[in-house]
Amino acid sequence: MSLKKDVQDWIKSSLDDPIVKILAKNGSLTKTQLETLIIDVLADNLASKQLKYEEKARMRQTKAEISRGSFNRTLRQAKTNVIKSIYTILLLGHFGILEDASLTPYIEIANKLKAYTEAYRDILKTPEGATEQMQVIAMLRDALESTLDQLSKPWTSRT
Repeated sequence: MSLKKDVQDWIKSSLDDPIVKILAKNGSLTKTQLETLIIDVLADNLASKQLKYEEKARMRQTKAEISRGSFNRTLRQAKTNVIKSIYTILLLGHFGILEDASLTPYIEIANKLKAYTEAYRDILKTPEGATEQMQVIAMLRDALESTLDQLSKPWTSRT
């Protein structure tokens, strides 16, 4: 029961993160698909063993009982959407569209997101002096939120 609560608490706090909300809102996964995909990966890592899909289905944040079949169907949809997103990026690369200057801000924000995530993980590892570091991270998070919000608008409305 503790593993279920740990997974659900982690998912809830993650999905409540303002940056995750912006990314999820503008991504190709539904909230349920994202939660299911996270459970599929996270639960095994937290449990330090391979869990059955029945066990994973019970970790979803819902009052209703989720069947293994429903969990697997949602997981399949999530994985399909991820694969389609990757193929879209590959297709854009094939046509040279990724090299277009209009996409440069997306590459820059990806690098900033990576730096933000690494800085946040470092603080969790070394809590001493975290107050000053948290202020810097909060400023970085605000800047990321603003940039992500701006980038979520279609190109024609940003020019």
